[in-house]
Amino acid sequence: MARRTIQLEVPLDLWLVLGPHVRGRGDPTGRLSGRSLARVTRTRDGSATLLLERRGEVIEAEAWGAGADRVLDGLPALLGLDDDATGFDPSLHPVIADLARRMPGLRMGWTNAVFEALLPAILEQKVTGSEATTAYRDLIRRHGEPGPGRLAGRLRLRLQPAPETLAALPYFAYHPVGVEQRRAEVIRRVAREAHRLEALADLPGTRVEVGAAAAAALQRYPGIGPWTAAEVTLRALGDPDAVSVGDFHLKNLVAVALAGEPRGDDVRMVELLEPWRGHRARVIRLLEGSGIGAPRYGPRYSPPDRRAM
Repeated sequence: MARRTIQLEVPLDLWLVLGPHVRGRGDPTGRLSGRSLARVTRTRDGSATLLLERRGEVIEAEAWGAGADRVLDGLPALLGLDDDATGFDPSLHPVIADLARRMPGLRMGWTNAVFEALLPAILEQKVTGSEATTAYRDLIRRHGEPGPGRLAGRLRLRLQPAPETLAALPYFAYHPVGVEQRRAEVIRRVAREAHRLEALADLPGTRVEVGAAAAAALQRYPGIGPWTAAEVTLRALGDPDAVSVGDFHLKNLVAVALAGEPRGDDVRMVELLEPWRGHRARVIRLLEGSGIGAPRYGPRYSPPDRRAM
């Protein structure tokens, strides 16, 4: 077991910063509360289990497994303590100014684990959140493995399936977890390139520059578009300018919050976010944490049972 202590010198809200890295309450890879996080992950040195707890203005962290030292070295990045908000001007809009004042603990954190962010993003393509969460959970339960250490065993935390495991599965092996052939083939394809994808975390430059270069590289793979790339660069690389163009809900949230318009499209969303270029993801995260919502129209969508397809 390895340990690390960090003295906080800036406001930090664990829910806001770490929320994007936990996929719902039933995520087999992590447990998050307002004061602690337990998660399992794969690193270049091997798998690891991380437990961090906030005690006043101190973060106490412990880690187990071959990758323990690496996850502890990456703790400042994960917590957003390496985040640089230089140039972000919330005063450009009264709503953003108010949210920035109310949420000073929001920071952009990242994991440096590209494939770890890519797998759930692919599962979320063109399905409802509940469908994607169920597929992700069931895929891990069927093909993942327990995280290292007693904590992972006690909390029943399981690692995402290894890329080589996912690459070796035939596409029809994904059907029982509700993943059709198209998404299954995308997963199999990128799993074969996992080592090359992880190297994107080593690109030089600012977070914005690294995010842009990585997004371009990701989109060279068939089945990965702007939305998927942005979801990955936000979480894995801390890209403060990532915009998930093509998101079903986001364009409406931006339109209603920044322009009072109940509906928007991607063009309008990008237009409204333009004043904060370089920090557009920061604005989006503030809006997502605000409780603002676009009005709903029409009946609720009932997804088909994709396991029967």
